Amino acid sequence: MRALVTGGAGFIGSHLVDALLRDGHDVAVVDDLSRGRREHVDAAARLVELSLSDPELDSVVGEHRPDVVFHQAAQIDVRRSVADPVADAECNVVGTANLLHACAAHGVRRVVFASSGGAIYGDTDDLPTSEAHPLQPQSPYGTSKLCAEAYGDTYQRMRGLEFVALRYANVYGPRQDPHGEAGVVAIFAQHLLRGERAVINGDGRQTRDYVYVDDVVAANLAAVSAAPAGAFNIGTGVETDVNTIHALLARICGAEAEAEHGPAKPGEQRRSCLDIARARASLGWSPAVALEEGLRRTAGYFRG
Repeated sequence: MRALVTGGAGFIGSHLVDALLRDGHDVAVVDDLSRGRREHVDAAARLVELSLSDPELDSVVGEHRPDVVFHQAAQIDVRRSVADPVADAECNVVGTANLLHACAAHGVRRVVFASSGGAIYGDTDDLPTSEAHPLQPQSPYGTSKLCAEAYGDTYQRMRGLEFVALRYANVYGPRQDPHGEAGVVAIFAQHLLRGERAVINGDGRQTRDYVYVDDVVAANLAAVSAAPAGAFNIGTGVETDVNTIHALLARICGAEAEAEHGPAKPGEQRRSCLDIARARASLGWSPAVALEEGLRRTAGYFRG
């Protein structure tokens, strides 16, 4: 298979590139390196430093002629999307439209898109949340992901481009940015391994569905050949609160310092958890890495 991975120098994308190369595929990466790191891209993959909204993207897709495009590149900071929604839309909406147009023009069979299973549903008491739940994002970031899904559906109807949206839960694991807005596991691990106190926003009882990066990569690979297109939740179906994440990591890291509680983030979702029954049934996928084991692997990476 010839594959192109956007955002392939980033956290999830670089793990996906590694898996594709292990399976013997021909891989190209498009990444503007605004968040990704060149050293995360295996030398066996071709790396093109380029923004998704650049008109040159059409030539890159035309030259590589991938069978499948894994669209991982995104502006992922919710707070930045609130402060600068135009920049968020430029990357997540305009960039996606530019990519889809190039894919349709050059015979790409399928696009597998990294969507958001938290931001796209918004606050809800319907937990675990299924794909049938109303889509009511409460941030420009969530809206941009919803808009990108709509563009994918349109290109599927208009040009026959197969489009699969994987709505990720909270992904964690090695290579996650400990300085990012969404990487609480990486942030805690780095502080605890340094003997520093980690800061928990609010009371720490807010919940998320934490899914290990290797399981997310497996879902992407399963989405290549699955018969149905459409949207699939990718998570664990289990809620875990932030206090529990900190306590587990503190034990794994051998840290004795208790967490410090800071002010809650305005507008933060209180609970989030995804129903993954559709992915199990249609993709033949389910998570394989238990939370504590995933945290142990992540702490080992940061320790090294």
